[in-house]
Amino acid sequence: MASKAAVLGKTTKTDLPDALFTEPFHQSLVHEAARADLASRRRGTASTLTRGEVAFTTAKAWRQKGTGRARVGETRTPLWRHGGTVFGPVPRDYGYAMPKKARAAALRSALAQRAAEGALQIVEAFPVDEPKTKVLMGILGKLGVKGKAVLVDHETTDALVLSGRNIPNLKVLADTHLTAYDVLDCKHLLLSQEALTKLEERLTP
Repeated sequence: MASKAAVLGKTTKTDLPDALFTEPFHQSLVHEAARADLASRRRGTASTLTRGEVAFTTAKAWRQKGTGRARVGETRTPLWRHGGTVFGPVPRDYGYAMPKKARAAALRSALAQRAAEGALQIVEAFPVDEPKTKVLMGILGKLGVKGKAVLVDHETTDALVLSGRNIPNLKVLADTHLTAYDVLDCKHLLLSQEALTKLEERLTP
């Protein structure tokens, strides 16, 4: 039997689709999906100079023999201060792919968990026609949203995104970009009716 959730802004009730909200909570699968999501968000821009990239003179520091000191060919050697770095970090992509069905199962599991916790709210629509933060703040106030929230619509308009970007702890996402980590990393999860329909179409096993 489908679970129930209030459609805020109306006095009626809506049935949540069983395909999305009856999935048991798979802790290990959700954890792996969250790790994959966070890894893909890493910049991966850390970089150090190798001995071939350090800007130093190529002249020999001193003659090979007769000084009593160890021979040295160049001042860019990794053995010296300000020399090159051996096996240092280089720009890279930390992301890795999860199987499509595993990602979908993790997202269904996370959605079902938040619905069971009462953190999920289904909204008919987000009527923001122009970029006005005050308008969106008023909508969130009527919905009783306080704290970290994720707002999900099917096609996020520029007006909705611009209205939400100055609101602390609010993330505006399209349903195609929603991940298990986003679902769990908030106090309030707001889904438009259209986003709910599209998620059901995409995630139904």
